[in-house]
Amino acid sequence: MDTKKKSTNLQSTKVKLTNVDHEHVGRRLDNFLQSKLKNVPKSLIYKVIRDGQVRVNGGRKKPTYRVAYDDTVRIPPIHIKTDLKGDVPQKRLEQISESIIFENDHYLIIDKPCGLAAHGGTGQHYGVIEILRRLRPYAARLDLAHRLDKETSGCLLIAKSLRALQEFQLANDENRVIKKYKALLLGDVPSHLTKIESRLDIRRASNGHRQARVSEAGKYASTIIEKKESYGGNTLAYLKLETGRMHQIRAHCLHIGFPIAGDREYGSTDANKHLRERGLSRLFLHAFYLRFRTSLCDVDISSPLPAELKALLTSLN
Repeated sequence: MDTKKKSTNLQSTKVKLTNVDHEHVGRRLDNFLQSKLKNVPKSLIYKVIRDGQVRVNGGRKKPTYRVAYDDTVRIPPIHIKTDLKGDVPQKRLEQISESIIFENDHYLIIDKPCGLAAHGGTGQHYGVIEILRRLRPYAARLDLAHRLDKETSGCLLIAKSLRALQEFQLANDENRVIKKYKALLLGDVPSHLTKIESRLDIRRASNGHRQARVSEAGKYASTIIEKKESYGGNTLAYLKLETGRMHQIRAHCLHIGFPIAGDREYGSTDANKHLRERGLSRLFLHAFYLRFRTSLCDVDISSPLPAELKALLTSLN
């Protein structure tokens, strides 16, 4: 018998009314629902909110609504089909478990591998946060404090309590969080270019994916180029984020005419083909440094370049 065709129904057959307790106060509605509906894809959670099946105190709310203490949330019946093979593979569980590079009572940092999304969604059965919740089934709370693109590797922060999440978000809003990246840019970036500023707007590309583009209608974005190293006519740039827009670094590098090596959406098809022949099968963007301080702790962590990216630099040099 072909086990790949096996499937099971995961469903909740009754409407549930639940009241928000102190632990969940301030949480986004979509994240609150995900904590109550285990193994339900986030895309389905968005759908039932959008369709008005989820109500808070009898009214419709957006996914970004922050739940308040004693809010009454209506959770509708959920009917989904899922492959028995669609569970998180053991190999992924082991990979993420071994990728934890920092942990205390308040925060957890993983060295996220390339090719794994921060969270599950459309077309993604699971992401880092779902894997961690599988690894820590008795954890009171695990929330993404920020995000990395699926193809970006490096330091990704998870908060272990509402207070930890809120304190990090406050530090981020007050520019007290330092995030640094290493990216291989195609071409020799001039020495005088040390800062990229523009306004970025999010649009749908022809393939349906969301992309950031320079636009006067967009939000202000700033990227600092702290250091440059030359590798075979290309530039290894050390980049520091002053703002945190979606795809900011990738869009900014394209904007100045030096796209990131291996970038399929913002890069050069011909250059990427040449680099694939040299062994680069991914986006050359790595979040190598994260620094922040809250009243809970002081975190200063770094992550080395993955072996594939090191090997490419050696080859180019």
